[in-house]
Amino acid sequence: MTTNLSRLNEFFAAGKIHVQRGALFERVPHPMPADFDFDRVEGMLLGLATGDALGNTTESQNPADRTRRHGEIRDYLPNRYAEGRAVGLPSDDSQMAFWTLEQWLADGALDPERLAQRFCAEQIFGIGQSVKEFVINFKAGKPWHASGIPSAGNGALMRIAPVLAPHLRTGTPALWADVALATMLTHNDPAALSASLAFSAMLWELLQMSAPPEPLWWVETYVSLARDLEGDTVYRPRGGAYADYTGPLWRFVDTQVRAAYEQGMPALTACDAWYSGAYLLETVPSVLYVLMRHADDPETALVRAVNDTRDNDTVGAIVGAAVGALHGRRGLPERWVRNLLGRTRAADDGQVFALLAQARERVCGEQR
Repeated sequence: MTTNLSRLNEFFAAGKIHVQRGALFERVPHPMPADFDFDRVEGMLLGLATGDALGNTTESQNPADRTRRHGEIRDYLPNRYAEGRAVGLPSDDSQMAFWTLEQWLADGALDPERLAQRFCAEQIFGIGQSVKEFVINFKAGKPWHASGIPSAGNGALMRIAPVLAPHLRTGTPALWADVALATMLTHNDPAALSASLAFSAMLWELLQMSAPPEPLWWVETYVSLARDLEGDTVYRPRGGAYADYTGPLWRFVDTQVRAAYEQGMPALTACDAWYSGAYLLETVPSVLYVLMRHADDPETALVRAVNDTRDNDTVGAIVGAAVGALHGRRGLPERWVRNLLGRTRAADDGQVFALLAQARERVCGEQR
């Protein structure tokens, strides 16, 4: 039987996956304890969905312009796709994340071929350029493992959280194979793969923490995980205060994000300096910086993610997954969960909550 671990080994041997075989691939993640509270998983995935929904109506706007138009965003804005109601609707971030969860529930394991089919079967709201190219390639007949492109965009990192779900009770290195293949599917790039792998490992730890980590944990853990996965790659900023930087994403995080924190920069100032768009050299620093400053308070973290960044739905989704994993569903503002319509498609209200209920039963054998 072909497994994702064996597929990954084949891709490494053939040089088809663009990431280094770092130490994480040999790490055995500790399985969740018998008394693990699935509320933490629901928090992770609802944090992703609420962060996405809080940001998607003002995505890509300059933060200063956004504030002039809307003031500080603390709740969902009126949405033309919901008759002008102020409710939470998905963009591509939560659509693709919950389709990943849906694929696991339907097929019993992460199946890259089936996941590719699912991504290509539905309208993706606000689809990014890299995912659009993947869809074109897959529909043209390329195999799933050759349809992704060498992109350092954030379209894989934004949807990676649910890949943890099938592994919660087993805790084996098969988790890292699933994360790598789910990322490679659309983004076959060292920064994209290392970011997904590092963030997945961080989420795994956050799900088991009893208190928020120290601020420098975010930078130090990311760098320690990503360094030998990404290697000495060469990325360059698209502009901003760090236009002269050349080097790997992990080193930018280690130097510039750490320096911004030591200088006490507000999130808006720091994220504006590295631009905070959909390029991972912008997204990952923005996510980590917001978490360094505000992970102890889920509402504040998401308000800052949504107001202080340009690609605010995706930064919100990733920050939301992290604070949701750390604080659980109970730690998220109740009004955000209550006013989330739970769509993954144009009119499937409640599907997010139905999928979470199925996942709870699959993992814990209990119904909410």
